[in-house]
Amino acid sequence: MPAAPAPTGNDQPALVIGALFVNQADLHEVTHDFMAVKQQYFPGLAYPSRSSLDRILPEIKGADIRHNATRGTAREYQNAIGFLDRLMGLLNRYGIKLSARIWIKGLGMPFDHIPVYTSSIQSLCAYFDHYLGSVDDSGFCIADSRNKFKNVRVSHSIFTQKFRQGAAGYGRLHELPTFGHSENHAGLQLCDLVCSALLFPIACYAYCTGYVGNVHVQAGAADLRARYGQTLKNLQYRYQQQAGGRFLGGVVMNDAIQHRSAAAMF
Repeated sequence: MPAAPAPTGNDQPALVIGALFVNQADLHEVTHDFMAVKQQYFPGLAYPSRSSLDRILPEIKGADIRHNATRGTAREYQNAIGFLDRLMGLLNRYGIKLSARIWIKGLGMPFDHIPVYTSSIQSLCAYFDHYLGSVDDSGFCIADSRNKFKNVRVSHSIFTQKFRQGAAGYGRLHELPTFGHSENHAGLQLCDLVCSALLFPIACYAYCTGYVGNVHVQAGAADLRARYGQTLKNLQYRYQQQAGGRFLGGVVMNDAIQHRSAAAMF
């Protein structure tokens, strides 16, 4: 595969794939609290009716919050920060846990999204399975739908491990990951906001400053790291392997530029 040019213009220098672990018993309250925050900070969204339940349908994109929080007007900044403060409070209040795989793309190096995405989902499912064991529960994964071909490839990669002969994997997961439309799921919208409005800009700033000079590397993300870094660190679900004592889970960094750990995120 030929070498790729260094990121320019609107090329994204990082890829963030994240997961939130939500207790099903709290899902009703989480959903209603999230819709209330949306209505408070974005009352002008194109809600299809005056019904409070229709507030789930129009999405607040993490990319828009990221823009407003790092290079928006003073009014946009204040609204974005107020919104993110409330979201972080919501995640803390319900004990929601975070795991993510972050990939910093190498300069002038090819980047194959297919194996990266597939291996990331496998890892996140493994972290989730371990978490379920730690709370003696079982669960399932709802992932943001992309297209049928990509969805099938990802699910099949989990299938081959869950149903293999011998030591099958993901024993606490009821089924393979299923794919939903984010307009219908508060969890998917929350995850997009955490990944796109916080993890992505912080990663681009922390790992790409001085190496990539484009729209995604914003000095304003330093304020996001200072304000939310400790909260994000505390939200992680991390655990220690019995064999070797290595820590797994949480925010895992794959830095192809400087080969640094995830510590710079926080």
